[in-house]
Amino acid sequence: MNLKRWFFLFWSCMAVGAVITVVSGSIMQWTDTSFGFMGLEAAGFNAFMMAMVGLLIGAFSQMGFFAYLTLNYIALSIFRKSYLWNALQGYTTVFGVFGLGYMLYEQRTNNWFFWLLPLVLLVCSLGVAYIKVKQTNTTAFVPTAFLMFFITFIEAWPALQGETNISAIVFMIIPLFICNGYQILMLPRLLQKKITTDSATSAKPVA
Repeated sequence: MNLKRWFFLFWSCMAVGAVITVVSGSIMQWTDTSFGFMGLEAAGFNAFMMAMVGLLIGAFSQMGFFAYLTLNYIALSIFRKSYLWNALQGYTTVFGVFGLGYMLYEQRTNNWFFWLLPLVLLVCSLGVAYIKVKQTNTTAFVPTAFLMFFITFIEAWPALQGETNISAIVFMIIPLFICNGYQILMLPRLLQKKITTDSATSAKPVA
């Protein structure tokens, strides 16, 4: 991963965050007039503000993604055996499912949201992990599921704290999840391009 490809991943992730935030926020605003601070009559201004928030969410997702890559590198050097680190990630993911549900239940959310959000997030995470396996190999399943569920859970922590606001939680989790999914699925393509370029360069005859 060179600087040019990292720069592309960074800005494209922010752009994805902005687009998804505007789309999801607009849908929420049209279906729930209490969502947003200026109402539907200021939809244009609200869309601009949501895009700015989406850019920040994309950057935040990028920080979390590279923090996980760093953690993964350190953990593999500590555990030595990759299956031990994968087992810990799998256990943490399962623990996070129950932890998220318990947190929402303790905050007295609607009697359906505290179990619906963890299950939907888990199913979507497993779906992304399945795509990742098809893209790479079976060893990527558990790390991808861990990233998509647990890291998204940690990144969305600010929205989960304090007075529970379901709209705020959904507004933050959707772009975070999609940005994380975009990065984990885009990374092999960028690395593959580098490998292909390097191979072509090395095979080029010297004049």
